[in-house]
Amino acid sequence: MREHVRTSLPEGGKARRVYLLLRDDILSGFRAPGDRLPGENRLAEEFDVSRVTIRRALDALEANGLIERRAGHGTRIVEGAQTRTMAADVASLIPQIVELGRHSARLLSFSYEVPPAPVAKAMALPETARVQTAVRVRLADGEPFSHLTTHVPEDIARHYSEADLASTPLYQLLERSGVTITSAHQEVSATLASPDVAEALDVSTGTALMALRRIVRDEGDRAVEYLSALYRPDRFKLEMSLTRVGTGGARHWEPVVGDTTPEESP
Repeated sequence: MREHVRTSLPEGGKARRVYLLLRDDILSGFRAPGDRLPGENRLAEEFDVSRVTIRRALDALEANGLIERRAGHGTRIVEGAQTRTMAADVASLIPQIVELGRHSARLLSFSYEVPPAPVAKAMALPETARVQTAVRVRLADGEPFSHLTTHVPEDIARHYSEADLASTPLYQLLERSGVTITSAHQEVSATLASPDVAEALDVSTGTALMALRRIVRDEGDRAVEYLSALYRPDRFKLEMSLTRVGTGGARHWEPVVGDTTPEESP
């Protein structure tokens, strides 16, 4: 993390929640450097808080070097606001979900659109390329445990319908569309529930969630899916088996690599 991004938080629970949610958007790149934040009134409506609360959150963001406020020019995210993170190459990361067939999904939205800039960049899409974007909530025993947003290139997604996606796992639809999936890269982190996600997962706004991002590729190394998944940590966990290897001072832990059944694509 950059030295000037400190851990100071504003006073007050509501201001702290707004600060953390905005900071997460900035650090993850979904609010990009140079972007202008909405005005105080709009932010107050978005987070259902007072303008005083919004000012406290913005004061903390500015003090921590994430935004710049100039009279007459609004509030902008500063260049270099995103932080570098340590990446771990994990050979085996096995989601422990039992009896996947029992887990239903509720489709919240289905549309064709130009994806957010971070998604387009990760998928190496042309500037004007469109994707099919779907938002779903996955249920276990009738209770929501994950909020899933998927982006699929338009030429692939046109092979299945909104009704198909509401009833069939995405991997099956991709394969039915002629896609041969060969690899994927995923990263796991943590985030806070925004108001819309909180409502869908039946949790409070600002609740800590497990965040997973996955890019799936075909045999030609083309990105065929970008998944952004948010999990309730009280209803979902990741498990890994480790083994101790090496000798002397070089002795260390390594993940156990074996035949595993991957999680069904959300």
